[in-house]
Amino acid sequence: MENYHKAKTMEQPCPCPFPGLPAGTPEMKVKDGSKIRNLMGFAVGRMESEATRHIVFTGSGKSVAKTITCVEILKRRVRGLHQVTRLLYSRTQELWEPLEPAAGLDGLTVHKNVPAVWVLLSKDPLDATQAGYQPPGCFDTLWAQAAREEGAAQEPRRKRGGGSGRGKGGRPSSGARGRRSEVSGKAPS
Repeated sequence: MENYHKAKTMEQPCPCPFPGLPAGTPEMKVKDGSKIRNLMGFAVGRMESEATRHIVFTGSGKSVAKTITCVEILKRRVRGLHQVTRLLYSRTQELWEPLEPAAGLDGLTVHKNVPAVWVLLSKDPLDATQAGYQPPGCFDTLWAQAAREEGAAQEPRRKRGGGSGRGKGGRPSSGARGRRSEVSGKAPS
């Protein structure tokens, strides 16, 4: 590929995997260069109005993680949202042209399947039997439970016996100096 340069990338549109959504449902297309604060300002404003009952977030390739981040932020700001997630592939086509057309090289067309995520958030209950469904949850109790479990799993640390009393540094600890001075009969310095 060192003899080629990318001339064009075309993403083929992917149909929405959520049939039956009302007309006018906002679709947030998250791109790699999108600013989260801009996306969230628009999404929160729309979801706080009574007229909007659903919102769809979509992202593909490098923007999948940013899409999930936006969804989680919105779920914390607007409580009680039901979620359905769909994972699929979007198809892209790259056109590569030779660097030196006189070299006799032909142009290349590369087809790629890029992972994509579609997330539907709804104020209204959704079908709980669907794959990818998540009911609204209380995040405070989730974090409190995780903290309790983590605290119970940790035991108090005990100092092990043996060793010189030195850590990674090379300087002896105060306890090691005190023992050395007791053994030699000199006062600690």
